[in-house]
Amino acid sequence: MVSWVSQMQATAQQGDWSAVAQELQQRYHAGNWTQLSTDEIAALVHMAIAVLKLGDFQERWDVAKVFPGFGEAAISPLITLVKDEDEEPETRWFGVRLLGDANHPAAIQALVELLNAEEEDLREMASGVLANFGTRAIAPLTDLLSVPENRLLAVQALAQIRHSATIAPLQTVVHDDDATIRAMTIEALGSFHDPQVPPILIQALTDPVATVRRAAIAGLAVRTDLTDDLGLVDRFVDRLWDLNIGVCQQAAIALGRIGTEAAVGALSRAISAVNTPEILQIEIVRALAWIGTQPAFYSLQNLLQPSHKTDRVYQEIVIALGRWTDPTLKSAAAQVLTQALTQEFGQTPLIQQAIAVALGQLQQPAAIQPLIQLLASHDAGVRLHVIAALKQIQPQQTHQQLTALQVNQDISPELRHGIEIALQEWQIELPQ
Repeated sequence: MVSWVSQMQATAQQGDWSAVAQELQQRYHAGNWTQLSTDEIAALVHMAIAVLKLGDFQERWDVAKVFPGFGEAAISPLITLVKDEDEEPETRWFGVRLLGDANHPAAIQALVELLNAEEEDLREMASGVLANFGTRAIAPLTDLLSVPENRLLAVQALAQIRHSATIAPLQTVVHDDDATIRAMTIEALGSFHDPQVPPILIQALTDPVATVRRAAIAGLAVRTDLTDDLGLVDRFVDRLWDLNIGVCQQAAIALGRIGTEAAVGALSRAISAVNTPEILQIEIVRALAWIGTQPAFYSLQNLLQPSHKTDRVYQEIVIALGRWTDPTLKSAAAQVLTQALTQEFGQTPLIQQAIAVALGQLQQPAAIQPLIQLLASHDAGVRLHVIAALKQIQPQQTHQQLTALQVNQDISPELRHGIEIALQEWQIELPQ
């Protein structure tokens, strides 16, 4: 046995695991063990395993980096380590991680067997590591689908592989009694553009469990190429009236992804219904904003009218209009927002602040005068938002207008006070 291996063994006998880990790393990176005998490699593996068992976290972390150099010689000792229920969970965690990097059939089998471990964290890690083996793990994981106690973790691992070869085994559990398994399966299948999948997702739209229905909607929402063939708008509209609000929200998001005029119309009708919950109305507004087309804009414009909507919903509409990216509609958006200031719902500080921010983002000169008038507000928050908005719209000209208005005897005391505050804020930033 070469002298440096013998010296390392002496160091290991003294329990100096930091020194052992450092020496292993140095020798590994220097290529010093490429010519070692089988027995000498086995001795190094034994010392590395000892560091995993007895070292602290940093020492274990350091020694883990050399295991790729051991090749197959480390597989059997690592399997023994992870199967030892008397070992610390952290030690077995390192073993599982290293087996996942081993790229060896025996490692796959050992990880599959770990899905029966008592420790939930260990089972979940084994499942995740198995997914990293890709298609080579599909066959053993498929076998586990027939074992009820292992089925959930097997599905979890198959779902993470994201290869079309998993479609067939996943299809066998789409009607499983466990809703968690069904939802996970539907979510995984929804990532494949395969002709076998859409009929399964459509059937899952009426699953008795909400999480499954949501997964089905999400999967179908990415198949906008099948919108007409599958009648997706009508199917999602049905789910807008689902008994579960989360499913309704997912349906609104899906219609936003489709983005057709039919989808805009469906969303507009749903938000206008008197029994539509606030949380769903907000999701619908966001979906219309996501669509970003002219019909979607006009829908939002019509929604910014007096109705049964709450301030929170009005605020979301204002935010959406303020972020409109189509340059041909920015002027119209600013006009809609300034008109909203004259409506009853536009008199609350929350909405006025939102409108001020939105007008500042749109940067339309026509909004300057309405914003200046809003400086008369008694609400300090409104005034500060208005000042910030005015600074974004032709700031030099706006400052000149404020200066001229300050000495105007015809303005109200409230407006004069607001202008004084605005000019004080401006004075901080204007060049001296």
